[in-house]
Amino acid sequence: MHDDLHPPTHAGQALRVPMAPPELEGVDESTWLDVIQKMDEVYSQLVADEIALEQKNTELERSQQFIFSLLSAMSDVLAACNEAGQIEETNAALCELVGRSEAQLRGSALAALMADDASAARIRHVLETPALQRGGTVVEVELQGEAGQRVPVDFNCSPRLDADGRRVGLVFVGRPMGELKRAYHQLREAHEALKRTQQQLLHSEKMASLGRLVAGVAHELNNPISFVLGNVHAMRRYSERLRQYLGAIHGGASREQQDELRAQLRIDHVLADLPSLMEGMLEGAHRTADIVNGLKRFSAVDREERVEVDLGGVVERAIHWVRKGTAPVFQVDWPGGEPCSVMGSPGQLLQVVMNLVQNAYDAASSRSGVVPGLRASLQREDGQAVLRLRDNGPGIAPEHLHRIFDPFFTTKPVGKGTGLGLSISYGIVEQHGGSLSADNHPEGGAVFTLRLPLAGPST
Repeated sequence: MHDDLHPPTHAGQALRVPMAPPELEGVDESTWLDVIQKMDEVYSQLVADEIALEQKNTELERSQQFIFSLLSAMSDVLAACNEAGQIEETNAALCELVGRSEAQLRGSALAALMADDASAARIRHVLETPALQRGGTVVEVELQGEAGQRVPVDFNCSPRLDADGRRVGLVFVGRPMGELKRAYHQLREAHEALKRTQQQLLHSEKMASLGRLVAGVAHELNNPISFVLGNVHAMRRYSERLRQYLGAIHGGASREQQDELRAQLRIDHVLADLPSLMEGMLEGAHRTADIVNGLKRFSAVDREERVEVDLGGVVERAIHWVRKGTAPVFQVDWPGGEPCSVMGSPGQLLQVVMNLVQNAYDAASSRSGVVPGLRASLQREDGQAVLRLRDNGPGIAPEHLHRIFDPFFTTKPVGKGTGLGLSISYGIVEQHGGSLSADNHPEGGAVFTLRLPLAGPST
Protein backbone atom coordinates (compact mmCIF):
# COMPACT_ATOMS: atom_id res chain seq x y z
CA MET A 1 0.00 0.00 0.00
CA HIS A 2 1.37 3.33 -1.12
CA ASP A 3 1.33 6.48 0.85
CA ASP A 4 -0.53 9.27 -1.09
CA LEU A 5 1.87 11.84 0.26
CA HIS A 6 4.98 9.95 -0.85
CA PRO A 7 4.75 8.64 -4.48
CA PRO A 8 6.86 5.63 -5.41
CA THR A 9 10.35 6.14 -6.81
CA HIS A 10 12.26 4.28 -9.44
CA ALA A 11 15.49 2.56 -8.66
CA GLY A 12 18.46 4.89 -8.56
CA GLN A 13 16.27 7.97 -8.61
CA ALA A 14 16.47 10.43 -5.77
CA LEU A 15 13.34 11.37 -4.09
CA ARG A 16 12.45 15.04 -4.71
CA VAL A 17 9.80 16.45 -2.52
CA PRO A 18 8.45 19.93 -3.29
CA MET A 19 9.25 22.26 -0.50
CA ALA A 20 6.74 24.76 0.54
CA PRO A 21 8.06 28.11 1.60
CA PRO A 22 8.50 28.21 5.28
CA GLU A 23 5.72 29.81 7.02
CA LEU A 24 6.97 32.92 8.74
CA GLU A 25 4.98 34.79 11.17
CA GLY A 26 3.55 37.97 9.61
CA VAL A 27 4.62 37.06 6.01
CA ASP A 28 1.84 36.22 3.64
CA GLU A 29 1.71 35.25 -0.05
CA SER A 30 1.55 38.82 -1.34
CA THR A 31 4.88 39.59 0.29
CA TRP A 32 6.52 36.73 -1.55
CA LEU A 33 5.05 37.97 -4.83
CA ASP A 34 6.61 41.40 -4.24
CA VAL A 35 9.98 39.82 -3.59
CA ILE A 36 9.79 37.78 -6.80
CA GLN A 37 8.77 40.90 -8.77
CA LYS A 38 11.78 42.86 -7.41
CA MET A 39 14.07 39.98 -8.34
CA ASP A 40 12.69 40.08 -11.91
CA GLU A 41 13.29 43.83 -12.10
CA VAL A 42 16.87 43.46 -10.90
CA TYR A 43 17.51 40.69 -13.43
CA SER A 44 16.04 42.80 -16.26
CA GLN A 45 18.25 45.73 -15.23
CA LEU A 46 21.30 43.46 -15.23
CA VAL A 47 20.47 42.27 -18.75
CA ALA A 48 19.99 45.88 -19.96
CA ASP A 49 23.28 46.94 -18.36
CA GLU A 50 25.07 44.05 -20.02
CA ILE A 51 23.65 45.02 -23.43
CA ALA A 52 24.67 48.66 -22.91
CA LEU A 53 28.15 47.56 -21.85
CA GLU A 54 28.51 45.46 -24.99
CA GLN A 55 27.44 48.47 -27.11
CA LYS A 56 29.96 50.72 -25.37
CA ASN A 57 32.66 48.13 -25.89
CA THR A 58 31.79 48.02 -29.60
CA GLU A 59 31.90 51.82 -29.82
CA LEU A 60 35.22 51.83 -27.96
CA GLU A 61 36.68 49.31 -30.40
CA ARG A 62 35.50 51.45 -33.31
CA SER A 63 37.04 54.56 -31.75
CA GLN A 64 40.29 52.73 -31.16
CA GLN A 65 40.28 51.47 -34.74
CA PHE A 66 39.57 55.01 -36.01
CA ILE A 67 42.42 56.47 -33.95
CA PHE A 68 44.73 53.69 -35.12
CA SER A 69 43.81 54.36 -38.78
CA LEU A 70 44.51 58.08 -38.27
CA LEU A 71 47.91 57.37 -36.72
CA SER A 72 48.76 54.99 -39.53
CA ALA A 73 47.68 57.44 -42.24
CA MET A 74 49.61 60.41 -40.82
CA SER A 75 52.62 61.39 -42.89
CA ASP A 76 53.92 63.48 -39.97
CA VAL A 77 55.86 61.68 -37.26
CA LEU A 78 54.15 61.46 -33.86
CA ALA A 79 55.34 60.57 -30.36
CA ALA A 80 53.17 60.81 -27.24
CA CYS A 81 55.43 60.85 -24.17
CA ASN A 82 54.91 60.83 -20.43
CA GLU A 83 56.42 63.37 -18.06
CA ALA A 84 59.70 61.45 -18.05
CA GLY A 85 59.98 61.72 -21.84
CA GLN A 86 59.26 58.02 -22.46
CA ILE A 87 57.25 57.18 -25.56
CA GLU A 88 53.78 55.82 -24.78
CA GLU A 89 52.29 56.00 -28.27
CA THR A 90 53.69 56.54 -31.76
CA ASN A 91 52.75 56.03 -35.40
CA ALA A 92 54.01 54.23 -38.50
CA ALA A 93 55.72 57.33 -39.90
CA LEU A 94 58.12 57.58 -36.93
CA CYS A 95 58.73 53.80 -36.96
CA GLU A 96 59.62 53.95 -40.65
CA LEU A 97 61.85 57.01 -40.21
CA VAL A 98 63.98 55.60 -37.36
CA GLY A 99 63.81 51.97 -38.50
CA ARG A 100 62.28 50.56 -35.29
CA SER A 101 59.03 48.79 -34.55
CA GLU A 102 56.27 50.25 -32.44
CA ALA A 103 57.00 47.76 -29.68
CA GLN A 104 60.65 48.81 -29.61
CA LEU A 105 59.76 52.49 -29.39
CA ARG A 106 57.24 52.13 -26.56
CA GLY A 107 58.89 52.84 -23.25
CA SER A 108 62.08 54.23 -24.83
CA ALA A 109 63.20 57.82 -24.30
CA LEU A 110 62.45 60.23 -27.13
CA ALA A 111 65.78 61.98 -26.51
CA ALA A 112 67.56 58.70 -27.35
CA LEU A 113 66.29 58.96 -30.96
CA MET A 114 68.13 62.24 -31.54
CA ALA A 115 71.18 62.36 -33.82
CA ASP A 116 73.23 64.69 -31.59
CA ASP A 117 73.47 65.88 -28.00
CA ALA A 118 72.14 69.35 -28.88
CA SER A 119 68.87 67.92 -30.18
CA ALA A 120 68.53 65.65 -27.14
CA ALA A 121 69.12 68.66 -24.87
CA ARG A 122 66.35 70.58 -26.63
CA ILE A 123 63.91 67.70 -26.08
CA ARG A 124 64.81 67.49 -22.38
CA HIS A 125 64.46 71.26 -22.02
CA VAL A 126 60.94 71.12 -23.46
CA LEU A 127 60.00 68.29 -21.09
CA GLU A 128 61.29 70.25 -18.10
CA THR A 129 59.65 73.57 -19.03
CA PRO A 130 56.66 74.31 -16.77
CA ALA A 131 55.43 76.99 -19.19
CA LEU A 132 54.14 74.21 -21.43
CA GLN A 133 51.36 73.45 -18.99
CA ARG A 134 48.86 75.13 -21.30
CA GLY A 135 50.53 76.30 -24.48
CA GLY A 136 52.75 74.61 -27.05
CA THR A 137 56.04 75.37 -28.72
CA VAL A 138 58.14 74.43 -31.73
CA VAL A 139 61.57 72.85 -31.44
CA GLU A 140 64.03 72.07 -34.24
CA VAL A 141 65.91 68.79 -33.82
CA GLU A 142 67.68 66.14 -35.87
CA LEU A 143 66.56 62.53 -35.67
CA GLN A 144 68.78 59.53 -36.30
CA GLY A 145 67.41 57.96 -39.48
CA GLU A 146 67.20 54.25 -40.28
CA ALA A 147 70.36 54.38 -42.41
CA GLY A 148 72.22 56.51 -39.87
CA GLN A 149 71.53 59.77 -41.67
CA ARG A 150 70.61 62.97 -39.84
CA VAL A 151 67.00 63.97 -40.54
CA PRO A 152 66.04 67.56 -39.58
CA VAL A 153 62.55 67.71 -38.05
CA ASP A 154 60.45 70.57 -36.72
CA PHE A 155 58.51 69.23 -33.72
CA ASN A 156 55.31 70.95 -32.59
CA CYS A 157 55.12 70.17 -28.86
CA SER A 158 51.77 70.30 -27.05
CA PRO A 159 50.92 69.26 -23.47
CA ARG A 160 48.75 66.24 -22.64
CA LEU A 161 46.28 66.93 -19.80
CA ASP A 162 44.29 64.57 -17.60
CA ALA A 163 40.68 65.00 -16.52
CA ASP A 164 41.74 67.39 -13.76
CA GLY A 165 43.73 69.60 -16.16
CA ARG A 166 47.14 68.44 -14.94
CA ARG A 167 49.90 67.85 -17.46
CA VAL A 168 50.70 64.15 -17.75
CA GLY A 169 53.03 64.35 -20.76
CA LEU A 170 53.71 65.93 -24.13
CA VAL A 171 52.74 65.17 -27.72
CA PHE A 172 55.42 65.74 -30.37
CA VAL A 173 54.19 66.09 -33.96
CA GLY A 174 56.64 66.98 -36.71
CA ARG A 175 57.48 66.67 -40.38
CA PRO A 176 60.92 65.94 -41.81
CA MET A 177 62.25 69.18 -43.27
CA GLY A 178 63.67 67.38 -46.28
CA GLU A 179 60.14 66.84 -47.58
CA LEU A 180 59.24 70.46 -46.92
CA LYS A 181 62.37 71.65 -48.68
CA ARG A 182 61.54 69.53 -51.72
CA ALA A 183 57.98 70.86 -51.74
CA TYR A 184 59.25 74.43 -51.37
CA HIS A 185 61.75 73.89 -54.19
CA GLN A 186 59.01 72.57 -56.46
CA LEU A 187 56.75 75.48 -55.53
CA ARG A 188 59.52 77.97 -56.24
CA GLU A 189 60.23 76.36 -59.62
CA ALA A 190 56.53 76.48 -60.50
CA HIS A 191 56.37 80.14 -59.42
CA GLU A 192 59.41 81.02 -61.54
CA ALA A 193 57.92 79.18 -64.53
CA LEU A 194 54.66 81.09 -64.05
CA LYS A 195 56.54 84.39 -63.89
CA ARG A 196 58.44 83.54 -67.08
CA THR A 197 55.22 82.57 -68.84
CA GLN A 198 53.51 85.77 -67.69
CA GLN A 199 56.47 87.84 -68.88
CA GLN A 200 56.42 86.05 -72.23
CA LEU A 201 52.68 86.72 -72.62
CA LEU A 202 53.23 90.36 -71.76
CA HIS A 203 56.09 90.67 -74.23
CA SER A 204 54.14 88.79 -76.94
CA GLU A 205 51.21 91.17 -76.56
CA LYS A 206 53.59 94.12 -76.79
CA MET A 207 55.08 92.68 -79.97
CA ALA A 208 51.58 92.23 -81.39
CA SER A 209 50.81 95.88 -80.61
CA LEU A 210 54.14 96.92 -82.09
CA GLY A 211 53.46 94.95 -85.25
CA ARG A 212 50.29 96.94 -85.86
CA LEU A 213 52.39 100.11 -85.92
CA VAL A 214 55.02 99.06 -88.43
CA ALA A 215 53.40 100.75 -91.41
CA GLY A 216 52.83 104.03 -89.59
CA VAL A 217 56.30 104.01 -88.05
CA ALA A 218 57.87 103.44 -91.47
CA HIS A 219 56.00 106.48 -92.77
CA GLU A 220 56.94 108.41 -89.66
CA LEU A 221 60.63 107.63 -90.16
CA ASN A 222 60.51 108.33 -93.88
CA ASN A 223 59.80 112.06 -93.41
CA PRO A 224 62.80 113.04 -91.26
CA ILE A 225 65.12 110.67 -93.12
CA SER A 226 64.05 112.13 -96.49
CA PHE A 227 64.52 115.61 -95.11
CA VAL A 228 68.04 114.76 -93.90
CA LEU A 229 68.92 113.15 -97.23
CA GLY A 230 67.69 116.21 -99.13
CA ASN A 231 69.78 118.50 -96.96
CA VAL A 232 72.80 116.25 -97.41
CA HIS A 233 72.53 116.52 -101.20
CA ALA A 234 72.27 120.30 -100.88
CA MET A 235 75.30 120.33 -98.60
CA ARG A 236 77.20 118.32 -101.19
CA ARG A 237 76.45 120.87 -103.91
CA TYR A 238 77.34 123.73 -101.59
CA SER A 239 80.61 122.06 -100.61
CA GLU A 240 81.55 121.73 -104.30
CA ARG A 241 80.94 125.45 -104.86
CA LEU A 242 82.94 126.36 -101.76
CA ARG A 243 85.78 124.08 -102.85
CA GLN A 244 85.86 125.74 -106.29
CA TYR A 245 85.77 129.24 -104.78
CA LEU A 246 88.50 128.51 -102.21
CA GLY A 247 90.61 126.91 -104.97
CA ALA A 248 90.46 130.16 -106.97
CA ILE A 249 91.47 132.17 -103.91
CA HIS A 250 94.41 129.93 -103.11
CA GLY A 251 95.33 129.83 -106.81
CA GLY A 252 96.11 133.57 -106.83
CA ALA A 253 93.04 134.86 -108.68
CA SER A 254 92.64 138.58 -108.80
CA ARG A 255 90.12 140.47 -106.75
CA GLU A 256 87.88 140.98 -109.76
CA GLN A 257 88.01 137.29 -110.63
CA GLN A 258 87.15 136.37 -107.06
CA ASP A 259 84.17 138.70 -106.99
CA GLU A 260 82.95 137.42 -110.34
CA LEU A 261 83.29 133.77 -109.20
CA ARG A 262 81.65 134.61 -105.87
CA ALA A 263 78.62 136.00 -107.64
CA GLN A 264 78.56 133.16 -110.19
CA LEU A 265 78.64 130.45 -107.51
CA ARG A 266 76.26 132.35 -105.19
CA ILE A 267 78.64 131.96 -102.29
CA ASP A 268 76.77 134.50 -100.16
CA HIS A 269 73.55 132.50 -100.59
CA VAL A 270 75.38 129.28 -99.70
CA LEU A 271 76.82 130.81 -96.53
CA ALA A 272 73.41 132.16 -95.52
CA ASP A 273 71.70 128.83 -96.18
CA LEU A 274 74.22 126.61 -94.36
CA PRO A 275 72.90 127.25 -90.79
CA SER A 276 69.34 126.36 -91.76
CA LEU A 277 70.57 123.23 -93.53
CA MET A 278 72.50 122.19 -90.44
CA GLU A 279 69.54 122.90 -88.16
CA GLY A 280 67.25 120.91 -90.44
CA MET A 281 69.60 117.94 -90.47
CA LEU A 282 69.95 118.03 -86.69
CA GLU A 283 66.20 118.25 -86.26
CA GLY A 284 65.60 115.32 -88.61
CA ALA A 285 68.29 113.26 -86.91
CA HIS A 286 66.85 114.00 -83.45
CA ARG A 287 63.35 113.20 -84.64
CA THR A 288 64.52 109.90 -86.08
CA ALA A 289 66.38 109.10 -82.87
CA ASP A 290 63.31 109.91 -80.80
CA ILE A 291 61.14 107.57 -82.87
CA VAL A 292 63.70 104.76 -82.68
CA ASN A 293 64.21 105.23 -78.94
CA GLY A 294 60.46 105.23 -78.40
CA LEU A 295 60.18 101.94 -80.28
CA LYS A 296 63.05 100.50 -78.26
CA ARG A 297 61.44 101.52 -74.99
CA PHE A 298 58.12 100.08 -76.06
CA SER A 299 59.47 96.77 -77.38
CA ALA A 300 62.07 96.12 -74.68
CA VAL A 301 61.28 93.75 -71.82
CA ASP A 302 60.48 95.91 -68.79
CA ARG A 303 62.71 95.59 -65.73
CA GLU A 304 60.18 96.93 -63.24
CA GLU A 305 61.78 100.40 -63.05
CA ARG A 306 59.48 103.08 -61.68
CA VAL A 307 60.09 106.69 -62.74
CA GLU A 308 57.97 109.82 -62.91
CA VAL A 309 55.90 109.72 -66.10
CA ASP A 310 53.83 112.48 -67.74
CA LEU A 311 50.56 110.66 -68.36
CA GLY A 312 49.37 113.34 -70.78
CA GLY A 313 52.47 112.81 -72.94
CA VAL A 314 51.83 109.05 -72.87
CA VAL A 315 48.27 109.62 -74.13
CA GLU A 316 49.50 111.90 -76.94
CA ARG A 317 52.10 109.37 -78.12
CA ALA A 318 49.59 106.53 -77.96
CA ILE A 319 47.04 108.43 -80.06
CA HIS A 320 49.73 109.49 -82.52
CA TRP A 321 51.10 105.99 -83.00
CA VAL A 322 47.71 104.29 -83.33
CA ARG A 323 46.58 106.84 -85.93
CA LYS A 324 49.81 106.48 -87.88
CA GLY A 325 49.77 102.70 -87.62
CA THR A 326 46.33 101.20 -88.09
CA ALA A 327 43.81 104.02 -87.74
CA PRO A 328 44.53 106.83 -90.25
CA VAL A 329 40.80 107.72 -90.38
CA PHE A 330 40.18 108.25 -86.67
CA GLN A 331 38.69 111.40 -85.22
CA VAL A 332 40.19 111.94 -81.78
CA ASP A 333 39.03 114.73 -79.48
CA TRP A 334 41.95 115.21 -77.11
CA PRO A 335 42.21 118.69 -75.53
CA GLY A 336 45.34 117.75 -73.61
CA GLY A 337 43.97 117.45 -70.09
CA GLU A 338 45.44 118.64 -66.80
CA PRO A 339 49.15 118.09 -66.00
CA CYS A 340 49.33 114.65 -64.37
CA SER A 341 52.54 112.89 -63.37
CA VAL A 342 52.46 109.31 -62.10
CA MET A 343 55.11 106.85 -60.94
CA GLY A 344 55.48 103.87 -63.22
CA SER A 345 57.07 102.21 -66.21
CA PRO A 346 56.82 104.42 -69.33
CA GLY A 347 56.78 101.43 -71.69
CA GLN A 348 54.08 99.58 -69.78
CA LEU A 349 51.85 102.64 -69.42
CA LEU A 350 52.24 103.40 -73.12
CA GLN A 351 51.23 99.82 -73.89
CA VAL A 352 48.09 100.16 -71.73
CA VAL A 353 46.94 103.44 -73.29
CA MET A 354 47.75 102.26 -76.82
CA ASN A 355 45.70 99.14 -76.23
CA LEU A 356 42.73 101.20 -74.99
CA VAL A 357 42.95 103.59 -77.95
CA GLN A 358 43.30 100.71 -80.42
CA ASN A 359 40.30 98.90 -78.89
CA ALA A 360 38.26 102.11 -79.12
CA TYR A 361 39.08 102.39 -82.82
CA ASP A 362 38.29 98.70 -83.45
CA ALA A 363 34.93 99.03 -81.68
CA ALA A 364 33.99 102.29 -83.42
CA SER A 365 35.01 101.04 -86.86
CA SER A 366 32.64 98.07 -86.53
CA ARG A 367 29.69 100.40 -87.17
CA SER A 368 29.05 100.94 -90.85
CA GLY A 369 28.52 104.46 -92.10
CA VAL A 370 30.07 106.05 -88.99
CA VAL A 371 33.50 107.67 -88.84
CA PRO A 372 35.36 106.11 -85.89
CA GLY A 373 35.76 108.63 -83.09
CA LEU A 374 37.25 108.89 -79.62
CA ARG A 375 36.89 111.50 -76.89
CA ALA A 376 39.68 111.47 -74.30
CA SER A 377 39.92 113.49 -71.08
CA LEU A 378 42.45 113.63 -68.25
CA GLN A 379 41.70 115.12 -64.83
CA ARG A 380 43.08 115.13 -61.31
CA GLU A 381 40.58 113.69 -58.81
CA ASP A 382 41.26 112.94 -55.13
CA GLY A 383 44.99 112.44 -55.56
CA GLN A 384 44.58 110.35 -58.71
CA ALA A 385 45.06 110.89 -62.41
CA VAL A 386 41.81 109.87 -64.11
CA LEU A 387 41.86 109.14 -67.85
CA ARG A 388 38.53 108.50 -69.57
CA LEU A 389 38.28 107.19 -73.13
CA ARG A 390 34.84 107.15 -74.75
CA ASP A 391 34.34 105.77 -78.25
CA ASN A 392 31.35 106.08 -80.61
CA GLY A 393 31.05 102.34 -81.12
CA PRO A 394 28.10 100.06 -80.31
CA GLY A 395 29.10 99.70 -76.64
CA ILE A 396 29.72 96.53 -74.62
CA ALA A 397 27.03 93.87 -74.39
CA PRO A 398 25.72 93.56 -70.79
CA GLU A 399 26.64 89.86 -70.64
CA HIS A 400 30.23 90.75 -71.59
CA LEU A 401 30.81 93.57 -69.10
CA HIS A 402 31.89 91.27 -66.25
CA ARG A 403 34.22 89.28 -68.54
CA ILE A 404 35.82 92.11 -70.52
CA PHE A 405 39.13 91.82 -68.60
CA ASP A 406 39.25 87.99 -68.48
CA PRO A 407 42.29 86.42 -70.18
CA PHE A 408 41.66 85.22 -73.77
CA PHE A 409 38.13 86.68 -73.83
CA THR A 410 37.48 88.57 -77.05
CA THR A 411 34.49 89.48 -79.21
CA LYS A 412 36.66 90.00 -82.27
CA PRO A 413 36.70 87.50 -85.14
CA VAL A 414 39.31 84.74 -85.21
CA GLY A 415 42.69 86.14 -86.19
CA LYS A 416 41.77 89.70 -85.19
CA GLY A 417 42.65 89.49 -81.50
CA THR A 418 44.12 87.24 -78.81
CA GLY A 419 41.95 88.37 -75.91
CA LEU A 420 45.07 89.21 -73.90
CA GLY A 421 45.33 92.98 -74.45
CA LEU A 422 42.77 94.15 -71.88
CA SER A 423 43.68 91.40 -69.42
CA ILE A 424 47.36 92.32 -69.49
CA SER A 425 46.51 96.03 -69.34
CA TYR A 426 44.36 95.35 -66.25
CA GLY A 427 47.26 93.55 -64.58
CA ILE A 428 49.74 96.33 -65.43
CA VAL A 429 47.43 98.99 -63.98
CA GLU A 430 46.98 96.96 -60.77
CA GLN A 431 50.77 96.62 -60.46
CA HIS A 432 50.95 100.42 -60.66
CA GLY A 433 48.48 100.76 -57.76
CA GLY A 434 45.62 101.90 -59.98
CA SER A 435 42.39 100.56 -61.44
CA LEU A 436 40.90 100.00 -64.88
CA SER A 437 37.14 99.74 -65.44
CA ALA A 438 34.74 99.58 -68.37
CA ASP A 439 31.13 100.68 -68.74
CA ASN A 440 28.61 101.89 -71.31
CA HIS A 441 27.93 105.61 -71.72
CA PRO A 442 24.26 106.66 -71.42
CA GLU A 443 24.50 108.40 -74.79
CA GLY A 444 26.10 105.39 -76.51
CA GLY A 445 29.54 103.88 -76.87
CA ALA A 446 31.88 102.35 -74.32
CA VAL A 447 33.84 104.23 -71.65
CA PHE A 448 37.12 102.96 -70.22
CA THR A 449 38.35 104.68 -67.06
CA LEU A 450 42.00 104.48 -65.98
CA ARG A 451 42.94 105.66 -62.48
CA LEU A 452 46.54 105.98 -61.27
CA PRO A 453 47.98 107.58 -58.11
CA LEU A 454 49.58 110.94 -58.74
CA ALA A 455 53.33 111.14 -58.26
CA GLY A 456 53.14 114.45 -56.35
CA PRO A 457 50.63 116.21 -54.07
CA SER A 458 47.29 116.88 -55.73
CA THR A 459 46.45 120.52 -56.16
